[in-house]
Amino acid sequence: MDWMEIVSALALVMFIIILLPATRDMMRNSSKGSSEDWMGFVIPIVVVVLFVMLLVKLV
Repeated sequence: MDWMEIVSALALVMFIIILLPATRDMMRNSSKGSSEDWMGFVIPIVVVVLFVMLLVKLV
């Protein structure tokens, strides 16, 4: 490992240490999604997956 990889690893660890408490606080205080919200998320994901499967089949 050279010094650049060590510095990068230390920076990654510092970001995790700094951001983890804020992330935990955001998760605790966030609003819960309704089934309508989840369907608004699931339907586009399913459409994208089906489209990608179609493209794979065409190749």
